[in-house]
Amino acid sequence: MSRPLQNLHVQSTVPLTSPRDLKLKMSVGEAAAETVLNGRDAVKQILSGTDRRLIVIVGPCSIHDPTSAIEYAGRLHTLAEQVSDRMLLVMRVYFEKPRTTVGWKGLINDPHLNDTFDIGEGLRLARGLLLQIADLGLPAATEMLEPITPQYIADLVTLASIGARTTESPTHRQMASGLSMPVGYKNGTDGSFQVAIDAMQAARSPHSFLGIDADGQTCIVNTTGNPWSHLMLRGGRSGPNYDAESLKAATDRLLEADLSPNILIDCSHANSNKDYSRQSVVWNDVIGQRAAGNDTIVGLMLESNLHPGQQKLTGDPDDLEFGVSITDGCIGWDETESLILDAYNRLEPIAVVAES
Repeated sequence: MSRPLQNLHVQSTVPLTSPRDLKLKMSVGEAAAETVLNGRDAVKQILSGTDRRLIVIVGPCSIHDPTSAIEYAGRLHTLAEQVSDRMLLVMRVYFEKPRTTVGWKGLINDPHLNDTFDIGEGLRLARGLLLQIADLGLPAATEMLEPITPQYIADLVTLASIGARTTESPTHRQMASGLSMPVGYKNGTDGSFQVAIDAMQAARSPHSFLGIDADGQTCIVNTTGNPWSHLMLRGGRSGPNYDAESLKAATDRLLEADLSPNILIDCSHANSNKDYSRQSVVWNDVIGQRAAGNDTIVGLMLESNLHPGQQKLTGDPDDLEFGVSITDGCIGWDETESLILDAYNRLEPIAVVAES
């Protein structure tokens, strides 16, 4: 008998429900659909310059507890209504975590926080949470980490991002070319703009690649290309890149590539030197630049939770403190609300520009 040639390191495979079946069980109602469509339209208008409001993506580094996430969403929705004439608040709802080495991979991969990897339940929880947030009237943003998950949840996402570790990946660029919402591309972990600019150029072109359809069947996905993009600056090993000089350099590179100079600043990660308490420093600097007239700044991102700080995920999830991040440290709600209201007061009143 010959030795096996494949699956040498595969322990088992577990079938998943199809995207179509999950969507039938957890369908999108009229209110949720309106939230998503209106949110996407608003983002597109901001990127095209017909709406001069500031996009603010704000929420937990990662979602690990749907109950605390819904409480956060309720607070954010109230705040969003208060500032809606100058800012478009979008909740950061990140379900998958790219890891530099190993670690908890997010709610979809490990919803029970105990290495049981019940991905079927994770997809159900993620879709259910997005439905509740959309029903509130609050748009949601998430990172697309691989090309399978979007079939299950992308119809509820207003704004997507491609992360620093995956922006250079052809798979992710091809996926982005077929997504139905605007996409932000983060600069590389070394701080380079070029990989993100290359990704923006690639994703606006048509592609054909392997994927799955609504029935979970392996297929060839043929896309038209996605023209709605923006550059996300998060700093890198070379240091922060939210200062005026870095923004000018990024703007020049975008224009040279024949791309719209739309830039969103991530106040966390390398821009805050991985210190969540320094997000306010980045925020205030960038708000100052925008208030001074730099309209290439179309948005900012904050990592925020109900309570500040971070906690370690140990053996018993019941030991976790409610509303505190288990991944990157986050600022708390009180500081979040204060920063957004202060920025609202610093920004000039904005009128939507009528399209010609």
